[in-house]
Order: sequence, then C-alpha cells, then structure tokens
Amino acid sequence: MWKRIDHQPKIKAGDGPQAAQLKELGAAQEPAMSHALELSEFQSFPVFEDISHHIKEEGAQLVKKVNAIFQLDITKAGKTILQWTIDLKNGSGDMYLGPARLPADTIFTIPEPIFMELVLGKMNPQKAFLAGKFKVSGKVLLGQKLERIFKEGYFKHVK
Repeated sequence: MWKRIDHQPKIKAGDGPQAAQLKELGAAQEPAMSHALELSEFQSFPVFEDISHHIKEEGAQLVKKVNAIFQLDITKAGKTILQWTIDLKNGSGDMYLGPARLPADTIFTIPEPIFMELVLGKMNPQKAFLAGKFKVSGKVLLGQKLERIFKEGYFKHVK
C-alpha cells in the first residue's frame, strides 16, 4: 500500500509576506523597465510604435473592419525574440508586448528582416508566405486584413 507523507508545512492565516517583504518584491520588477528601453534597439520597434498610435487614434473603426486578434512572433536565428499582440477584436482595439491574452485568431512567426521588407512593401506577403519566408497559423486569410493596415501607410518612423 502507498502511504502519503506530506512534508509541506501547514499555512495559517496571517503567515503571508510582511509589508517589508512586499517592498522587496516590488523592487524586483525594476529590471523590466530596462527591457523596455532595449526595445528601441529592434529594427521593427518604430513600426510597432506607429501601429500602437494608429490603434489609439482609430481603434474602434479598425475593430469594426478587422474583428481579429493577431500575434506576431518576431524571430532571429529561429528563436522568438519579440512577441506583439494586435487586438482588433475587442473594445476600441489594443496593441501590447507579449503573447495574446485571449486566443489569437492568427499567429505569424516571422524573422525581423522579412517583417521589415513586408512592411516597407519590398516583398509581396503572399509570395513570401508561399516561399516559406514566414509561417502563419490559425485563420490564415485574416492576414489580408492586417496587410491592409500596413498598406494604409501609418508608419511615420520607417524609412
């Protein structure tokens, strides 16, 4: 017969962290700020910055037109280096760093140089996809709606 031995101490009310400990935990979050500063080093950062501004200005109209959540996994040497979510399905739209909080309708896995060529119009998205330059999972056809947003020319910082 198996006998369960519980070596975990019992937790009682009031055993949680003390106020001084909570301050230490809060201080541990500061390095995340330095990560945000590093974002500007990415070639694609100005593009995502412009998309974010555009969503803040016209998000409600975009939600009506697009009605989808996109997750963009930007890669380098086959590894994801950045994840962005463009939510054009809920409220007045949103864009944030990280994986989709709600299930993404379409997920793009794309190397940053390919992403930049697509945004700058130097590469045809359909041809690039068929040539295996990037991957799409989920509702592939919704990618055309996202493409329209890029083509509308909302990128002030990209040259």
